[in-house]
Amino acid sequence: MDETEDQTPESTPVDPTTAPTFVELGTHPLIAEALEADGITHAFPIQQQCIPLALEGRDLIGQAKTGTGKTLGFGIPILQAIAVKGTPEYDAMPLELQGKPQAVVICPTRELGLQVATDIQRAGRLMGVRVLAIYGGRAYEPQIDALTKGIDVVVGTPGRVIDLANRRDLDLSHIKVLVLDEADEMLDMGFLPDVERIVAMIPAKRQTMLFSATMPGQIVNLARRYMSQPTHLRAADMGDENATVDAIEQHVWRVHPMDKIELLSRILQADGRELVMVFTRTKRRAQKACDELTERGFAVGTVHGDLGQGAREQALRAFRTGKVDVLVATDVAARGIDVDNVTHVVNYECPDDEKTYLHRIGRTGRAGHSGTAVTFVDWEDVARWQMIDRALKLPFKDPIETYSTSDHVYTGLKIPAGTTGTLPKAARTREGLAAEKIEDLGETGKRHSEHGDKRHGDRDRRHAGKSHDSKRDGGDHHKKHQDKPAAVAKTEAPVTDDKPRQRRQRRRTKGGEAV
Repeated sequence: MDETEDQTPESTPVDPTTAPTFVELGTHPLIAEALEADGITHAFPIQQQCIPLALEGRDLIGQAKTGTGKTLGFGIPILQAIAVKGTPEYDAMPLELQGKPQAVVICPTRELGLQVATDIQRAGRLMGVRVLAIYGGRAYEPQIDALTKGIDVVVGTPGRVIDLANRRDLDLSHIKVLVLDEADEMLDMGFLPDVERIVAMIPAKRQTMLFSATMPGQIVNLARRYMSQPTHLRAADMGDENATVDAIEQHVWRVHPMDKIELLSRILQADGRELVMVFTRTKRRAQKACDELTERGFAVGTVHGDLGQGAREQALRAFRTGKVDVLVATDVAARGIDVDNVTHVVNYECPDDEKTYLHRIGRTGRAGHSGTAVTFVDWEDVARWQMIDRALKLPFKDPIETYSTSDHVYTGLKIPAGTTGTLPKAARTREGLAAEKIEDLGETGKRHSEHGDKRHGDRDRRHAGKSHDSKRDGGDHHKKHQDKPAAVAKTEAPVTDDKPRQRRQRRRTKGGEAV
């Protein structure tokens, strides 16, 4: 990175009367029309800065608060940089290049990758753009088939991208645009070596865009090695280091572990509450909280690492469509998951650090809306919370001791008086997780998959054939050696006589004498 331009304008909520439209920023009319059909017409600050520069083909480093629309900031330039099937530019390409991916977006998690692919697909649907999400937990075959038919934009996690590239099913040698989304999270998850391997497979002459909420030193070094004179864009106020969204109302309470589920059940009955995300540190705690809330009458789904990919996607689909209104998740869902109408986020357990806290509460208060974040702090986690409070300069150094019956719970969150820990039957109107069918993804490692059963069947038939042949050969062998002494024939050939075998008679003795 030879030179870095640093632009840090003030971050303000999108005002339709002053914010430019996507058309004014140079967006293709078909993309603008698709966005308008989804109710998106005016650009957010990070989009206002990124789109014009990215359309010029410049390398960018985008840094913005979580939930401020970074996906379209790089998604729109991608759509306008590639040649789409049916256009003169596409027809002018050599036949062997038609259908090869022209842009690739690398994401740290499966859920984020799937969401980014969906957002780009929706923005480019009127152009006929072909977008594919590739990630682990799914069978290889459907992804390989899609790549064979032709794909314009690939969105994937590092591991599966490398796997398909090594198998030569994914050709990265014609990529025009590379995007690294949530780069700091990939660093935390140990994906940086994989990212460097992917970059090495992509042509040096390309446009590179890197987006992240924070910018640690290793990410800056990555940018210096692989980007050419990038422009560093910050959609934040000068001196705003904590990067929290001002529209989020925050509550931090010191809570006893045995009272958490009671307190959470009352929060879920607050006035004006719509969708809620509940975050835990461990998979076991996420599943336990989900089970307990289900017993209390709430429509709940859960996302954590012990679930198969099909079950995780089932829960997210049910949450997005409103069949369940509570999603209990580990931090796998804390990054980039964008669901409308999430009004509350509850940290069921204290986050590990300030970055995790920011990304958890960033699931609400998105796109200029308001939201409420509640954090439960156990007695033993007070020191950890105080480090987070100090790092983010929050006013919650000493969390208030709180119980499910505390008055400030009811008044602070507008919970009706008399609310108990069980949802009234009259309020149980959601369809529930069972109403969302689980999709058969041909998951890798699935023991009873269709292909697995076929393989086991072939193996069983082969063993059956061998068994039949051995019996046949044994019979012939017995015929060849029937003139041998009985002792030899007994050891070398199976019994072929159809007469039933007589059971061996046993004698009971005591002191050498028959009893």
